[in-house]
Amino acid sequence: MSGRLAGKVALVTGAGSRGPGVGNGKAAAILFAREGARVVCADAVKDRAAETAELIRAEGGEAEPVAGDVTRAADCRAMVATAVDRWGGLDVVHNNVGIESRHDVMETTEEEWDRIMAVDLKSMLLTTQAAVPALERRGGGSIICISSVAGLRGYGRTAYAAAKAGVIGFVTSVAVQLGPQGIRVNAIAPGTVWTPMVEDLGPEARERRRRATPLGTEGTAWDVGWGAVYLASDESRWVTGQVLVIDAGLTATAGGGARH
Repeated sequence: MSGRLAGKVALVTGAGSRGPGVGNGKAAAILFAREGARVVCADAVKDRAAETAELIRAEGGEAEPVAGDVTRAADCRAMVATAVDRWGGLDVVHNNVGIESRHDVMETTEEEWDRIMAVDLKSMLLTTQAAVPALERRGGGSIICISSVAGLRGYGRTAYAAAKAGVIGFVTSVAVQLGPQGIRVNAIAPGTVWTPMVEDLGPEARERRRRATPLGTEGTAWDVGWGAVYLASDESRWVTGQVLVIDAGLTATAGGGARH
């Protein structure tokens, strides 16, 4: 690869995949390493993080797996400490962790709402809070938060859509606050990419999602990962407070979204 992230240390949360295949966090971690970054691969399940780290090492990269719950401030601080202790600092934070809810407004329970908000939104706050001191010591850096097109257009999954819209609000607010410290904060809003998280939808839904986009091609975690590489790199040195939509044109259509 071209070494676009050479010399950088990155923390990727949700760096493992919950099933066969490659999720967004796993793809980003691998691509970061291929572009020269040293990567802390964090996941709630240590074996998943270790699998991603081993793939990176097998390609000659540097990676350190760590288990942690991004809804707990202490765990987030430990993830950052791993990067600092192992490689002396931190330059990039990729807030990737997210879980899905497929329930409409009247179906969503209070417990489900709270869980989605904790994992998909509160985690962005806690990881960012933990990382800012380390980023400041490096003179700045890049924070990337994964949102969704569900946060931009009408969507049936109430709690998920609300949390992902909240991510965008978080990013625009924090980008203004951290800009003077040289810390850039941006979001990526993936469209209907096919990852292990949606594998259970089945082949019919997979085909429907593909055909719903103007490009008519299926997105993968690698497409999202390359967007993260750009935002992590110095190529985006003048980009902050933005939402990079990676959706094959889905949000440009009249419908603006795909229910499944």
